[in-house]
Amino acid sequence: MVNTKERKWARFSFRSFKLPRSVYITICVLPAVLTILFYVLRSSSAAMEWAAVNVSAPIRGFLGMLSSIYPFSLMEVLCTAAVIWLIYYIFKTITSTSRRSGKLKIISKRLLVMAVTILYVWGLFCWLWNSGYFAPGFAEKNGFSGKGMTTDELAAVTGVFAEKANELATLVERDDYGRYIEDRRGLFDAYPDIYRNISVEFPNLDGRVFRPKSMMFSWLMSRTGYTGVYFALTGEANININMPEFLLPVTVAHELAHQLGVFAEDEANFVAVIACVTSENIAYEYAGYLMGLMRLMGTLAGVDYETWVEISDSLVDEVKRDWQYNYDYWQSQRTVDTGITFVDTVLTAVSETVSDSVDIVYDSFLRSNDQELGLRSYGEYIDLLVEYFITRGLTEPE
Repeated sequence: MVNTKERKWARFSFRSFKLPRSVYITICVLPAVLTILFYVLRSSSAAMEWAAVNVSAPIRGFLGMLSSIYPFSLMEVLCTAAVIWLIYYIFKTITSTSRRSGKLKIISKRLLVMAVTILYVWGLFCWLWNSGYFAPGFAEKNGFSGKGMTTDELAAVTGVFAEKANELATLVERDDYGRYIEDRRGLFDAYPDIYRNISVEFPNLDGRVFRPKSMMFSWLMSRTGYTGVYFALTGEANININMPEFLLPVTVAHELAHQLGVFAEDEANFVAVIACVTSENIAYEYAGYLMGLMRLMGTLAGVDYETWVEISDSLVDEVKRDWQYNYDYWQSQRTVDTGITFVDTVLTAVSETVSDSVDIVYDSFLRSNDQELGLRSYGEYIDLLVEYFITRGLTEPE
């Protein structure tokens, strides 16, 4: 049992221990300095390249190694905790100011703590991730010309993707009704070898990757229209496991591309498709060719409709079924169906508002980080895909 004297001493020791004011000032000012420094230097490609190679890559790799210890998504845990803390902090601020005098002082202190915390998170994120957007990209480092493509080249590459998708669609695991049934765990387990072949051609993709994480909030990802997210502050590749499984491999490859330092979304999509089609894993190859085919066909339809019809008619039933299922799945995520009209209308409106808000925020984030096309950049990898296949003689234009 602690006597009164000991309790008084404990209180005295705790209260009498104070950090020097200069330390508090440093703690508050440091994240602002780091953030301002980033915005000042981000116009220098050389400085951002140095940061991406010497600061971002090793720290993200270390964080990825630490987070790989846990089988769950550490990002989801931290984000959930952050939301709970924010709600509690706001509630605590309201209750504290309602009972005490000096309300302005209390609010000021609490707002300062919140602002400093947010600045630390944003400052770290800027140097660990945003810096890569302003450094030379994958295409520039690997000598892609970016000259664009002709309609004949586009048609030729689309034909190759259609042919390979047709061939592989019958080789992946399916049930008696032709539905895709590849084991999800097996798709995740294959991740260490996906970049083995492509890293021979592109040595800057030769790096350590960590097991992708299944997301607990996959339903929310689907509602907002996203298939995965790489989180630089934990180094994790997080995957929406509710998405159509035949495209899950290319999503895994996309998020692993971010782990390997491919920052731009269009380049990560390109790298993911090429990694998949060269992986020598049938499920991954099929996902790569199917994803590429979808995007190639969308582009081809706008410039050569007759060839689009011809290729579309050549697709086997399995490819058409998977393509249609993918379309139906994402359409289904745009509405809520509980069987109660009023409830469905309200929840659908809420769902659409949340999805649109997420798109607006993320689009603005990409544009503010030198990604001029914003969300559209996800689909702008076709030029790279066509150039890759044409220059390597994997097909020839007619």
